[in-house]
Amino acid sequence: MSLPRPITPHLWFDTQAKEAAAFYCKVFPDAGIDHVDVIRNTPSGDCDLVSFHLGGQPFMAISAGPYFSFNPSISFFLNFDPSRDPQARARLDALWAALSDGGTALMPLDAYPFSPRYGWIQDRYGVSWQLMTSQPDGAPRPFIVPSLLFTGEAAGQAEEALRFYASVFDDGALGNIARRPHDMPPDKQGTLLFGDVSINGQWLAAMDSAHPHGFAFNEAISFIVSCRDQAEIDRYWAKLSHVPEAEQCGWCKDRFGVAWQITPAVLEEMMRDPDEARVARVTQAFLKMKKFDVAALQAAYGEAA
Repeated sequence: MSLPRPITPHLWFDTQAKEAAAFYCKVFPDAGIDHVDVIRNTPSGDCDLVSFHLGGQPFMAISAGPYFSFNPSISFFLNFDPSRDPQARARLDALWAALSDGGTALMPLDAYPFSPRYGWIQDRYGVSWQLMTSQPDGAPRPFIVPSLLFTGEAAGQAEEALRFYASVFDDGALGNIARRPHDMPPDKQGTLLFGDVSINGQWLAAMDSAHPHGFAFNEAISFIVSCRDQAEIDRYWAKLSHVPEAEQCGWCKDRFGVAWQITPAVLEEMMRDPDEARVARVTQAFLKMKKFDVAALQAAYGEAA
């Protein structure tokens, strides 16, 4: 049995997907553009779709109109480990400088009780990054870890969400769980200071904050789950889809408001077929779907269902 494909963060831009991906690939280590596609004749017109990787982590970005805006409810931890890289601090500072160009510091780069070097930056495109040097006694984590901030109506649900995600995925496993030892108004005792979970080989972090931030999860950042077959799509859809009005083209929202894309792995191959007529048929087929129907996609593509 093949290993599950990693969860892929998906970034929704108005028009800047190619520009942003090129910028990130210029300033991040172990980075590159993997593929650029165009999805034609969608409700948003022709949409650029960019597959790229940063620090070994796969990403996808789309230019699909001004419908969603990035906010810090989903950010990305960047872990610089001095025990494995003597230049960790210098590399952190260099990347902070690059991301700060045209960006806004949400927490200044400084020493904090949880890290000798940490800062939270919202870059020129609105995407948020948390840069930190790792503690030497901490369990190792990947360079990039997506992080969910549970605030507003979702405040206090971070640990519940991590346990839920661990139950959804066959190989789900909880990692760190650090709760508030006492009330820290407006945050309550027992809510999550920090926690993480491993799903499909992808670490996902979470924190609670009851402060009035004024933002919430939306579709600007979603997570792609690439499925082997219809049975896997059906299983994830049944567990993750909780908001019927959010269901469209394989997208769904879970009960915490986080957006997911439950997609068949074969769709990527179909959309990269050099036969434009085939690609157009598949595109028009999936634009009408909520949950993906693999047999219907294969029929549109021209294969036997």
